[in-house]
Amino acid sequence: MHQTDFLVIGTGIAGLTYAYKMAQEFPDKKILVLTKAAADETNTKYAQGGVAVVNDLEHDSFEKHIEDTLIAGDGLCNKKIVEIVVKEGPERINEMIELGTHFDKDDDGEYKRGKEGGHSEFRILHHKDITGWEMERALLEAVEKYPNIEILKHCLVIDIITQHHLGYLVTKSTPDIECYGVYVLNLVTNDIETILAKTTYLASGGNGQVYRTTTNPGIATGDGVAMVYRAKGRIENMEFIQFHPTALFEAGLTGQAFLITEAVRGDGGILRNKDGEAFMERYDERRDLAPRDIVARAIDNEMKRTGTEHVWLDCRHLQLEKFLEHFPNIYEKCKSIGIDITKDMIPVSPAAHYSCGGIKVDEWGQTSIRNLYAVGECSSTGLHGANRLASNSLLEAMVFAHRCFEHVSTKAQNGELNDHHYTGQIPEWNARGTMQPKEMILITQSLKELRQIMTDYVGIVRNNIRLQRASRRLDLLWEETEQLYRSSRVSPQLLELRNLITIGYLIVKGAMFRKESRGLNYNTDYPEKSSIVQNVVL
Repeated sequence: MHQTDFLVIGTGIAGLTYAYKMAQEFPDKKILVLTKAAADETNTKYAQGGVAVVNDLEHDSFEKHIEDTLIAGDGLCNKKIVEIVVKEGPERINEMIELGTHFDKDDDGEYKRGKEGGHSEFRILHHKDITGWEMERALLEAVEKYPNIEILKHCLVIDIITQHHLGYLVTKSTPDIECYGVYVLNLVTNDIETILAKTTYLASGGNGQVYRTTTNPGIATGDGVAMVYRAKGRIENMEFIQFHPTALFEAGLTGQAFLITEAVRGDGGILRNKDGEAFMERYDERRDLAPRDIVARAIDNEMKRTGTEHVWLDCRHLQLEKFLEHFPNIYEKCKSIGIDITKDMIPVSPAAHYSCGGIKVDEWGQTSIRNLYAVGECSSTGLHGANRLASNSLLEAMVFAHRCFEHVSTKAQNGELNDHHYTGQIPEWNARGTMQPKEMILITQSLKELRQIMTDYVGIVRNNIRLQRASRRLDLLWEETEQLYRSSRVSPQLLELRNLITIGYLIVKGAMFRKESRGLNYNTDYPEKSSIVQNVVL
């Protein structure tokens, strides 16, 4: 059994920002950071486009950024939260720059600002086409300077520890659920460890791996959301899954697809169908720079209409020197599979990209479970509403990491945190009566089925029959997997499958409850928006 003052789960921008701030504020306290892969294998790392921020008040304004966010969110954003993130964002960006993050500048030393779908002004800071990677690099270097931060790699969190593990009945209506820490599978030793903490901070990332193709890395299996749901915490708006319109299409690929950032269209790239027609003008007056949900649905419709697996992104007319400067990694990736962007168009199709819903939190990142915070893609703050505005997610992660830091710091200074008085009552993990699964095919086949169900029935366009079919099939997968979980020793594959089935269930249930088409939830049986604007809380 391990004890720490502050436990952090995840090493993306949300996790590391909070960790280094806590280490700075409390040099005598221990901050333990868990990650299930290498420290830099996160969704942050794969964020190409950049971070949206208003730091040029001569050409832009907070009001414009707020309005753009509210329009993209399709009536479901929490305006107070939008104002908080937009107005506190510049200060957080300045901190990242002080930490050593290099955003691209022009010859005069001014920051280059990009523009993506849904933005009315050029406000997106970037580092070539690897902005997330650059921010991750700076944060990891900052964290390494603090001896009171310990990063444990290859640790997969199994469950959040609450009163349930002390033998009490805990339900959704229990008013004072408390988090005491987590059970963790150490992937190196294969041991299950108990880690207790005064506060637990979830920055566990997204859940794109529930779909057949996604821009997310293999670690994005919705672990945090699934754990909080099992612990009877509040989850909301999981039906709003953003599909990035332009992932590089490679025949037969499943899992992580290479992302072609929206900034390519911001620089003048044009979407074309198999007949070479620039089709976006038929769908939206903003054409290729319409918000992502509109572009993704338009591409999906063109693919279905023409019977093709992808559309084309035409960059042949763009200046090569400028493309190489802005998008060197995209150029190299295309070249590696035989695509010369000066002569060939890039085949692209939508892929699961970002979860706008998640663990319901307040303006300080507090979940419905005491001493448990959630930040980043695993959380639902109210910023994104029914559809995330491009490049708002890195900003949200930084702003809410800081707000959590402020809230936890105040509680720590006032002596309001857990004092480990329950330590002797919490049992170690009990694996008696279980054995290794005899056939890994039981897990891999279930995962394949899950991804097929979600992709075919719960994708960009939905209807009631598809959702009902998905629900019935997920029920069966859940029963089979729970039976395997009860009788088998836990393995990373089984834990992630179990979490992904929970994620699939939450997405389907959210979509079935929402009797309307709003933002990313487009249901052909309810093509109109409801007059009642509400969150779906599960």
